[in-house]
Amino acid sequence: MNDTATALITAPNLEAPDDFYEALIEAHQGLGTEESHALNARLVLLLANHIGRLGVLREALQAARPA
Repeated sequence: MNDTATALITAPNLEAPDDFYEALIEAHQGLGTEESHALNARLVLLLANHIGRLGVLREALQAARPA
């Protein structure tokens, strides 16, 4: 994709990656495996809704799959 508004950003783009990682780990603390998987699923859906562009989401799905 050429349009940066609709292209998946794969270069580092988090303003505070360590803080985000810490918050993500904290969100999972005390959860069982199924609860942790459910949290991840809800998070993915919330972020997908925030992104809102199917093309970008499809790029992300493809990029996340094992090579």
